[in-house]
Parts: sequence; structure tokens; C-alpha cells
Amino acid sequence: MNTLELEQEQINKAAQAVKQAGGLLICAGAGMGVDSGLPDFSGDQGFWKAYPPFEKLGYSFSDMANPDWFRKDPELAWGFYGHRLNLYRSVQPHRGFDLLLQWGRKTPGGYFVFTSNVDGHFQKADYDDLNVMECHGSIHHLQCIDPRCDSGIRPAEQLTVNVDETAMRARPPLPRCPQCGKTARPNILMFGDWNWLSQRTNDQQYRFQNWISDVSDHGGEIVIIECGAGTGVPTVRMTSENLVRGINAHLIRINLREPRVPDGQIGIAAGAMETLGLIQDGL
Repeated sequence: MNTLELEQEQINKAAQAVKQAGGLLICAGAGMGVDSGLPDFSGDQGFWKAYPPFEKLGYSFSDMANPDWFRKDPELAWGFYGHRLNLYRSVQPHRGFDLLLQWGRKTPGGYFVFTSNVDGHFQKADYDDLNVMECHGSIHHLQCIDPRCDSGIRPAEQLTVNVDETAMRARPPLPRCPQCGKTARPNILMFGDWNWLSQRTNDQQYRFQNWISDVSDHGGEIVIIECGAGTGVPTVRMTSENLVRGINAHLIRINLREPRVPDGQIGIAAGAMETLGLIQDGL
């Protein structure tokens, strides 16, 4: 059996699993957004291709995704996150989002989303916000840089960030906390981040666990479709695999570079939008 035949066999198995799903869990990492036109941050070269000014400065993605910048150089911090906010607002989610939503709505137990992405594209694609868990937070919500401030978490709908893309620095005025006047920051869990306010994500976690329990208690198999979740930041992959080991669940992993799966699961080495379209053909 050649590679194409093997891939088709996996596609057929995936389509059959979706047909029989008691509930659909959609797990997504950064690779999910690549087909929408979002940059691929895989490795330093991928990050620098998207953000050349940071290559000149010698800063990697992990260097920039650090809350300390909001204290020591907030214009640089908001240059990075303001550009991403503007990009995520302007880009439309690809067709694969719609297909997954259609499948999820048809299953007896419905759907839930577990994602490490902060772009808000599932909500933008008309997914119910109550059925989405963003384990690293959301760029569309803000908090104060001071965790002692009682301003809490608030939406960033009215926020506009003007970014000089040549230097990747934000132009004043920068976002401020309405309570204390200090610099505001995205409600995103960054590297080495001890000041992230997790209440919004904690509430999502509670609803996620309840959904898992409800579907499992009613005897339904949860089919997990995982798209674009790599090992660099393994939160999504670990969640998928832990569920497969712990409950009645089946994993379909769609990952162009890292399709490996535990025994008995389905791994497909291709992009998300293409693969989801092929599964739709099989339905």
C-alpha cells in the first residue's frame, strides 16, 4: 500500500469515526490558523519571517511572549501584541472551521473546543463562546499588569492599537487600566507569567470538564479532532492523549509535521483545511 493509499485509509477511518461520534471535541494548536493566512511561528525562522524587526533585535517568539516587556518597554510589547490583535481581527477563519462546527452540531452530545490559540477565531466562526476553552487566554481580553489591581478581566472590543510596523512598536496612547491607570496587557498566559489572571479560563475549564462528563455518562464516544497542535508547546497534544487514555475517546490527529499518534488512533500528515475537506467528502 503506497503513501496515498495509506492516507486515504486514514481519511476513511476518520470519516467513519465522525459519523459514529457521541460528542465532538475539537482540539486546535497554532497550525489550525495557517490555512487562514496566519503566520507559522514554528522555530525562530518562522517567527522572524513574520516579524523581521525582531530578527534584527535578536528576539525569538519566546523572548517576545514575555510579560516583562509590558513593564520595561510597553511600546515594544504592544507593538507585538497590537499587530497580532489587528491581524486576528482582519483574517477570516478558513472553511475547516465551518465543517467542524457542522459535524459538532449533528452529534448527540454536541461539541466543545479546546485550543491553545489566542486569536478568537472559533468565536469568529460562530462557535458558541460557552463551548470554547482557551487554555492560554485570549488576545481579545485585557487585564492590568498589576495583579493586585481589582479591575479584573475585560473585553478589548473597543481597543485600537496603532503599530509602526517598520520598527514593530506601538504608537501612544497605549492601552491603560481604567482602574489604576497602569499599562494594560492582553489576558494571555505568556512565558514565565505569574501575573496572568486565570479566572476566565478557569470558568471555561469547568464547563469543559462538565461537557466531558455529560457525554461520557450517557455512553457516547467522544471523537477528538486535533488540528495543528505540535510538540513545541504540547498542551493540546497532551490533553488529547490524556483523554484517550482516560475515557471512551478516539483521536484523529491532523498535523503536517508531527502526525504520530498512540496505538489505535488516527494520524494524518496534512494540513487542517485540506484534510477536513477530504473527511467531509467521506461523509
